[in-house]
Amino acid sequence: MDTNIVSVFNWWRCFNIAKNVDELLTNENIKIPEVMVIGPNGEKMGLKKIEDALTLANYAGLDLVLMSGNSTPAVVKIMDYNKYRYEKQKKLKETQKRQRESNKELKEYRLSVTIDVGDFETRRRNAKDYLEKGHKIKAFIRFKGRQMARPELGKDVLLRFADALSDVSVIETEPKLDGRQMAMILAPKNKEGKK
Repeated sequence: MDTNIVSVFNWWRCFNIAKNVDELLTNENIKIPEVMVIGPNGEKMGLKKIEDALTLANYAGLDLVLMSGNSTPAVVKIMDYNKYRYEKQKKLKETQKRQRESNKELKEYRLSVTIDVGDFETRRRNAKDYLEKGHKIKAFIRFKGRQMARPELGKDVLLRFADALSDVSVIETEPKLDGRQMAMILAPKNKEGKK
């Protein structure tokens, strides 16, 4: 009875390990009778039975990891699997970080026709920091009620905002009215001349 439970548990464990695409089969979970063994330093150790390969891995104090199960013969490597997984996750995080940095985001700043000087300066400072990092910004005004009768006031505020940021940005899209909203996009100035 105990052996049945153990065999069911081992089957379930192998199934779950194989189900996770990122995980590789290790040690006793490898069910292939003959494998090509690669040593811890990358040297080929030849075609061996799985039991002999497991003995070599245990003797070295490392794991036997199935690197390519689809090839003939299947390829296994003797390595520290936890270290391998850690380094793989670390590389993935670095790649994602570089990708996030390379994807320039579009930050939105909402202004108002009746914006106060302090609010205007705060938004200008924040937008300047963002533009200096190389990102684009979108400044927009949403008109309310009677403000729709005088859209030129909103355009003046947007152009004043662009003028205040003219040392670090250029206007990519002029202020344009779209329904009840007027928007403008500012892009950072090229820093090719600066070194």
